[in-house]
Amino acid sequence: MSRVYLLVEGQTEESFVRELLQAHYARIGLFLTPIIVSTSPGHKGGVTSYAKVRPQIQRLCKQDADAHVSTMFDLYALPNDFPGRSDPAWPRQGSGHQKAEFVEACMAQDIGQANFIPNVMVHEYEALLFVQPERFADWADQEVVEALQAARQASAPEDINDSPQTAPSKRILAVMPGYQKPVHGPLLACEIGLDAMRAECPHFHGWLVKLEALAK
Repeated sequence: MSRVYLLVEGQTEESFVRELLQAHYARIGLFLTPIIVSTSPGHKGGVTSYAKVRPQIQRLCKQDADAHVSTMFDLYALPNDFPGRSDPAWPRQGSGHQKAEFVEACMAQDIGQANFIPNVMVHEYEALLFVQPERFADWADQEVVEALQAARQASAPEDINDSPQTAPSKRILAVMPGYQKPVHGPLLACEIGLDAMRAECPHFHGWLVKLEALAK
């Protein structure tokens, strides 16, 4: 049996772990526990600064040395105090995959715990939903589906960029103002399924491969 604590941004990611990942990986002896980041006493959700999440990561790593700790943080709007963000080597013109890997490497070095597996979503959770935009048909009209399909056809899900106008969630909200991330996000993800997501999102797939290795 292997235990993994996943520090996640909010309720959407927590539901994603509970509804898609937990049962799937329990079958191979990998037990995942999602934990929403604390932003202030009594408040949870949202990564507002690395200074606030760093002690939470370190505490989880140290309190159960036999377990592993990982993260589900979005590259989009990642606070500038995260390791690597202000580094001269930051790949400003690089792909989202390159930027995420750079931040992950810098986080691993900063935390300095062997049981820490950093993970940054490219560019955010909603990229996974662009794997099959047609799934939105149960929640929105055909015009919405066609707009999302057009964005998907223009680039791979993890290549949909991270500006305030064109990030995955912003594209969805632009055509579907009623989109509610904690409600629609996990439901759509369950309909799409892990296999399809992994096939279209190589960075996400690579993270799951690292987790699966812990069960072997």
